Amino acid sequence: MFKLLNFRTACWTSVLLLAAGCSSPKQAVYDHEHFDDAGTFSRSYPASDDSSCEAGRRALLSQGYIITSNDPKMISGRKSFQQTGETHIEISFNLVCAADVGGAGSTMFANALQDRYALKKTNNSASLGVGVLGSVSMPIGSTDDSMVKVASETVASAKFYERFFGLVENFLPPEVKQAAHIVEKPKADLGVPEAAPAPVAAPVAPAAVAPKPVEEAPKVEAVPETPIPAAGSEPVAAPVEPATFSAEPVEPAEAEQPQ
Repeated sequence: MFKLLNFRTACWTSVLLLAAGCSSPKQAVYDHEHFDDAGTFSRSYPASDDSSCEAGRRALLSQGYIITSNDPKMISGRKSFQQTGETHIEISFNLVCAADVGGAGSTMFANALQDRYALKKTNNSASLGVGVLGSVSMPIGSTDDSMVKVASETVASAKFYERFFGLVENFLPPEVKQAAHIVEKPKADLGVPEAAPAPVAAPVAPAAVAPKPVEEAPKVEAVPETPIPAAGSEPVAAPVEPATFSAEPVEPAEAEQPQ
């Protein structure tokens, strides 16, 4: 009985803890705003506010942005991107230029807003009205396609703004770049802001390929070469002299006399 009570108590305690964890409020989005001086959205230039905004306008035009507001100290532009057949992205760029307190330069504040649209299909069925039968729905219909905004957020990629501010330096007046010793840089494409990095899969080792057997060339038996005697390397045999025959006279045998 005592063990049963302990088990029930443990179960009720676990249920209460889970309920307390689920009911705890989530952290609000604005809690991530630290308002620190990171410098992601601003850059100082050794030029007047009008010159800085003009350089920013030219930088946006060079990347295909459509200028919607052409105030001398406030520039707005937008550009569309078609990622897939059913996904559409639009980036709105806003620039504000303000003169510094000392009057020696100005500060440009940039902000990009990314709107995401998705394709939405709506099916419309046709209806036919008959006086006696009333309204009859026919299987004949049409489909309407429309782009619906599904997300909107401020671009916070530091690399995206770094590319833009570097591009603005190329469009500053020549005398300003010469006085500030700004080196001309190649124009970079702003492109779409970088997405969150995906986990990199481990590289797959290539399968070992068995080496092909090397065919041995047929062996050729070496024929012993007959040595050619070098001149004067061996003694020459003396010439054979013909044998001399001495003719000896043969005396005739005496005939035996009959007795």
